[in-house]
Amino acid sequence: MLRNYLLTAYKVFMRRKLFTAINLACIVLTLVVLMVITALLQTTFWPHGVEGKSDRLLQVYGIRSMSPDGKNMRTTLLGYKTIDKYLKPIASAERVSAFTIPGPVSVYQGDRVSQLDIRRVDADYWKILDFHVVAGRLPNEDDDRLGRLVAVVNASTARRLFADGRAVGQRISVSGQTFEIIGVVADVIHINAYADIWAPLTTFPSTDYQKDLIGGFAAMLLARTPGDVPRIQREVAHAATTFVSEDPHAFSTTQFWADSKLDVFARVLLSRQSEADSGATTLLLIIGGGMLLFMLLPALNLVNLNMGRIMERSAEIGVRKAYGATSLQLAGQLVVENVLLCLAGGLLGLACARLVLWWLEASQLIPYLDVDINLPVFGCGMVLALVFGLLSGALPAWKMSRLDPVHALKGAA
Repeated sequence: MLRNYLLTAYKVFMRRKLFTAINLACIVLTLVVLMVITALLQTTFWPHGVEGKSDRLLQVYGIRSMSPDGKNMRTTLLGYKTIDKYLKPIASAERVSAFTIPGPVSVYQGDRVSQLDIRRVDADYWKILDFHVVAGRLPNEDDDRLGRLVAVVNASTARRLFADGRAVGQRISVSGQTFEIIGVVADVIHINAYADIWAPLTTFPSTDYQKDLIGGFAAMLLARTPGDVPRIQREVAHAATTFVSEDPHAFSTTQFWADSKLDVFARVLLSRQSEADSGATTLLLIIGGGMLLFMLLPALNLVNLNMGRIMERSAEIGVRKAYGATSLQLAGQLVVENVLLCLAGGLLGLACARLVLWWLEASQLIPYLDVDINLPVFGCGMVLALVFGLLSGALPAWKMSRLDPVHALKGAA
């Protein structure tokens, strides 16, 4: 029976080629938008490559303090002392890294000045993240402990600063300090990894940063196994209850959370800095609901188009019903036809989505963007195509399958 459905579907599609092309164009356009968004979300929330340990990786980006009467609140980034005193001792974590948020600096080469972003990091930073080293090496514990003025740059910065792109061994002047470039890494855009230049924490001109409880730092905690993640989150939440601010009378209560990548974005977008629940599930539901609503309008348009296409086949439906075809068989055939069309549109949409992502990468609208149509995104695209086909095909199929055979043979609905 399925073979007959497929043959009938092929003949129907070829009978009205323009109509089929219009349907495909509508499906492809909708799915391209959805798959590009899905690929970007997957890269943002569940990255591979440099942040490939994302299933074991937690981040602490904010510290929220409150006055005893609850009237005054302060939300800032962490200070180095907070990370060193409250987070590094956490036993469940394999590694804990302190690093700064990227900040703009002027890089001088003779009479040429380049505006770049620098991030200062400790030695554990390079062991938690999996950077792809293009040339040279990464800083180690000795570089960090001895405060060596060494730096790592990304590939784009190497090409920007040096005509031949050979940066290893070269020197650059950054804010009055001269750094020797010891390594070049591939470009990255992820929240923990993005920078143009990386230097050891101990290259700060002053050690005053080591005394600050709040400042411009964030922390990464790497669990030994994914199963240790909830335990680390509980330990971090407990550590916050023991935090003593620089002015306990002004800020008596402090909170900070160890979050996954999804949790980090959910807290910011949903303003959940004061709650243990980041709202990640709510954020996913909002995104899923938005994508479903986006699919609904073109699906309704396809319903109307399918109704017109099926109306032209009312005589065929009447003949089949007169020969004993059941409503379920007729509805099944019409739904299969629509799902096949949507799956074909899904494959075309995947190819077009890959082209759009290539264009986004090349345009540098999002600096250093590197995103793939991988297996999860491919699977999501096919599921979206299937849902799209069912949404737009079920109602017309059900309505036409219930036609009275006499009226159908007369071409009347």
